[in-house]
Amino acid sequence: MKSNLIKDTTKQERIALIKQWIPDEDGMEDCGMDLWDIYADYINGVREIAEINASMTGAFMTEEDM
Repeated sequence: MKSNLIKDTTKQERIALIKQWIPDEDGMEDCGMDLWDIYADYINGVREIAEINASMTGAFMTEEDM
């Protein structure tokens, strides 16, 4: 498996990787998450995927919780 580290990829390869993560029917329209915004630093070579993922925290709620 090829490394996804910034030093081992081009910007085009990083964009292609993020595109792979977005299914045709992503079902994310109403959740307020935009993978392009979340991973913009990775695409632009600023932060690694692991750093971005580690910085994300959130509380997950069900309809019962609301």
